[in-house]
Amino acid sequence: MRMLIYFYQEWKFSIHTYIIRFMDDLRRIDLNLLLTLHALLAEKHVTRAALRLHKSQPAVSHALAQLREIFKDPLLTRRGAGMALTPRAQDLRLPLEAALDQLNALLHQGAFDPRQEVRRFRVAMSDYAAHLVLPTLVKRLRDQAPGVDMVVCQASREAMLAQLADGEIDLGLGVFPETASNIVIETLFEETFVSVADKRSLPLCGVLPLDDWLARPHVLVATRPDTENEIDAALTAQGRHRRIALVLPHWRASTEVLTGTDLILTVASRALDHLADDQGLTRFTPPFELASFAFQQAWHIRREADSAHHWFRSVVRDCSRPIQRIAGK
Repeated sequence: MRMLIYFYQEWKFSIHTYIIRFMDDLRRIDLNLLLTLHALLAEKHVTRAALRLHKSQPAVSHALAQLREIFKDPLLTRRGAGMALTPRAQDLRLPLEAALDQLNALLHQGAFDPRQEVRRFRVAMSDYAAHLVLPTLVKRLRDQAPGVDMVVCQASREAMLAQLADGEIDLGLGVFPETASNIVIETLFEETFVSVADKRSLPLCGVLPLDDWLARPHVLVATRPDTENEIDAALTAQGRHRRIALVLPHWRASTEVLTGTDLILTVASRALDHLADDQGLTRFTPPFELASFAFQQAWHIRREADSAHHWFRSVVRDCSRPIQRIAGK
């Protein structure tokens, strides 16, 4: 019995000592230090982190020295002309991002007001998505949330998923047939493919049989020439292939190069909303079966509890809806 009492008292003493040490560690790290650490891990540069935080460079350098002492690690080390994160710093990135997101959600839960929000969202999208979403989205943000800023970048779908996982972006817009379990996907709308070519290069009926379609040179819109795409995958499934004469990353420019050539472009139908009738181009249905596809927004599951992120996604959803055109206009 005495032995049990002894072990119980030792256990209580150990727990008490651990709690005291834990509280001491918390007292050494205030929220400002965590925010500074977040900026340093994101920017990998003291001066850029200072600009991001609206602080002086000496103040951020002093905070970095404190953080190095707290974590017993240099966190940032010189590599060539720049700086790189240590393995310890790499391990801190995602937990810190999640902790700050949860803290932000806790502070704003039940009281989210877009007009009072001060936030920057990082969004990856193609210029197809930018053409469809950005004009309306920017107007909505300026009207409803003037303190919300947005940084837009372009990336392949694989890069978007990696950036979401690493916390480098907040939202990705695109087509995501396969994702990891920690990535949440929401379909914004269903889209179909359409071919377009110079009207003078087409027969009077305005369409081409498959063999003639395949005999013509084609334009592919992609961030990389070796990017997999639904069109060539469908052709491969039929044992056919087409010649890609031009690969470029810009949707709008892809239609401008068609005039006066024999090139054919096959793209998502809403990418052609900007085409004017006087451009001399004709749209037609591709001469083989192409399934429709879902255009989606994707985010990391760690953003689920973030009320501002939830609001931003709802605005993107609203701004992605096709415009209902009135007949005759």
